[in-house]
Amino acid sequence: MIMNEFWLDKPQLKEPRLTLRSAEFRKGREQAWQRLDEIVERVEKESISVLSAEEAQELPMLYSAAMSSLSIARTIVLDRNLLLYLENLTLRAYLIVYGPRYGISLCLRKFFQRDFPRSVRKMSLHLLTALAALLVGIAAGYAFVRSDINNFHLLVSEQLAKGRGAASTASDLRNIIFSPWPGFVSTFIEFASFLFQHNTMVGIFSFGLGFMLGIPTFALLAYNGLVLGAFAALYAEHSLTVEFIGWLSIHGVTEILAILLCGAAGLVVAEKVLFPGSLPRLESLALHGREAASVAAGSISLFFIAGILEGGFRQLIDYTLLRYAFALMTAFLWFYYFGFAGKGNNYGDAD
Repeated sequence: MIMNEFWLDKPQLKEPRLTLRSAEFRKGREQAWQRLDEIVERVEKESISVLSAEEAQELPMLYSAAMSSLSIARTIVLDRNLLLYLENLTLRAYLIVYGPRYGISLCLRKFFQRDFPRSVRKMSLHLLTALAALLVGIAAGYAFVRSDINNFHLLVSEQLAKGRGAASTASDLRNIIFSPWPGFVSTFIEFASFLFQHNTMVGIFSFGLGFMLGIPTFALLAYNGLVLGAFAALYAEHSLTVEFIGWLSIHGVTEILAILLCGAAGLVVAEKVLFPGSLPRLESLALHGREAASVAAGSISLFFIAGILEGGFRQLIDYTLLRYAFALMTAFLWFYYFGFAGKGNNYGDAD
């Protein structure tokens, strides 16, 4: 009878034993958790570079021990506060141990110094294909308008024409090319902002519609060529070809390059839709589409620069020879950047 009472009373001792186990669990491990919390807090406030070599070696071991403690704590169902503390601590430590090693500024610098030009070099064939589509459009637009100057308005909208057309005289067109600089606010803020938004939308569409087998991408490139050819024919009609090209080239080198890069990125997507290779189509798109998207994103910076050049510097430089010199300089800088930047062993990676 006494033995039966003993066993009946025994379950009542389970709760105090669990409490003792929780206290012992903390006592044996809390020092390591506090050490990990201290290291994590220092890195969060400054950077991982503040850690000594010994602390850098200690960090992953402390993280592993904390993860083990969290696993055990979940298994034996310890108090809720302890579980929340360990979950928070291990998450913060995980972001430091396995998270990005670079801050935002360094990531951007890495992208523009290495990743962007490297990605462009990989799609050189697509870039040449996009250039061919643009040139075909330019030739067609030029021939169409030269055959009849009244065809200009069939290719160019009133918004783009801005009063220019078959009725324009040589004096009217020359005044536009050599018009005085209208001031900082009008050019560098209002007009440049409009150009940046407009051109960026064209570039995004050229890239984004690439998944439709590249047909819209080719159409947009050809249409931009048609408009450019129509303007060239209009100025050629009044013997202003040299002046027009010089005026256009100040911003045109950068702007046209950005459009071609977006078009080339769209053609990469189109190629992987049509010819995924040995990988499944979705995997091929995920692999190559990410790099194509980075080129399209990097091209936005070129549209921004082109907007500044077109909005202001195009009228600030009012001598044709200086305009050609400026265009040649920008062409050389872009050629050097996309041709050679990112080569070598940068950020621990070989080209």
